[in-house]
Amino acid sequence: MVQMLDEDGTVDPWRRRSRRRRQLPLWQELPLLLVVAFCLAVLIRTFLLQAFFIPSGSMENTLLIGDRVLVNKVVYDVREPARGEVVVFRGTDRWVAQEAPAPPTNFVGRVGRTLGDLVGISRPGEKDFIKRVIGVPGDRIWCCDQGRVVVNGVPLDEQSYVSEDSPDDLPPNARECRSRQFTEVVVPPGQIFVMGDHRLVSQDARCQGPVPVSNVVGRAFMIVWPSQRWATLPVPQTFTDLPQPDAAPARPVPVDPDPAGGVVLVIPVTAALSVLARSGRPRLARQRRLLP
Repeated sequence: MVQMLDEDGTVDPWRRRSRRRRQLPLWQELPLLLVVAFCLAVLIRTFLLQAFFIPSGSMENTLLIGDRVLVNKVVYDVREPARGEVVVFRGTDRWVAQEAPAPPTNFVGRVGRTLGDLVGISRPGEKDFIKRVIGVPGDRIWCCDQGRVVVNGVPLDEQSYVSEDSPDDLPPNARECRSRQFTEVVVPPGQIFVMGDHRLVSQDARCQGPVPVSNVVGRAFMIVWPSQRWATLPVPQTFTDLPQPDAAPARPVPVDPDPAGGVVLVIPVTAALSVLARSGRPRLARQRRLLP
């Protein structure tokens, strides 16, 4: 062993002590470790991963009340949400707030809730929702084709994840999600169309509208609690072969069977085009009308 000697050939006691590992007593080291662990948990929760509590049955039987899912908060910083993924998001003003639990009134309860919020183990806020992505920007979505949701002209096979569907004999209602049927929706740019897996009770984009991608917190990819329900949340096979939005055919517009109505509409349009042709003016381009 090589030792550092002073000019007189003796060992420097200060250097010898500096080489010794100083050990803190347990009563000092344990609080320090707890503080470091808490800071790491806050950083991970803020930037990387967060656990979310499932408060309702809108995603049964994929997710049950009381489950906790792990959410990847960075994946959508590098790409957009994809069809079939389960996402956590903040609802817009149109989305009805969930029934939030009463806040604790005592000091210990308030401190516990604050710490739980910091590390991501508390209950979600009243405007936090979890649903499955059915459509991305540009997709044409409607229901129903033999009871199935149609995306870009292709009916979805949802038997693997939809537990209980809405009745298909009720007329569509833009303010309620009770019916399985809804008119065609073209997902606006920068937004996604989401639905719950338990369609009978889920209040989702059918009646509350699409969700901005900027409101998405992250992708739920794993159930982590309770331990007997550990499982991943993969994308169902039915979403893998859907065509791109620009290749989706428009849904046929119903034709008025009344011939008198057809005459009233066709004759003025034909006459107007004839006048434009005779005057040498360019014809007006047909405007594409999107169904609501």
